[in-house]
Amino acid sequence: HLKDDLAADRTSCTSFLANCMRLLLHAAAYILHQQLRTEGLRYTALSQAQPSTVISKLFKIAVQVRQYKNKIVLHLPSACPVKHLLHTLAERLYLTIPARTINST
Repeated sequence: HLKDDLAADRTSCTSFLANCMRLLLHAAAYILHQQLRTEGLRYTALSQAQPSTVISKLFKIAVQVRQYKNKIVLHLPSACPVKHLLHTLAERLYLTIPARTINST
């Protein structure tokens, strides 16, 4: 899955350290995908999905972005097939504690 879905076999840099960094970033992306599946997508149709499926269903969606003074609003198309799933995911990933409180400790 690292090779096919996240292009982890792309080590085309001339430097050994640059290629190590690429592999490290690809491994981090896979760990984030695993956490998204186990925490955010638990009990949904995508809970066992491959990274390429999650990317195509959740991240490659046309949205209209509106920026306001204190927030950014994404307007999904009315016929979006995963609208309910995105709403569920946003609720599960939303932090109720403000970032200032978390970082002040």
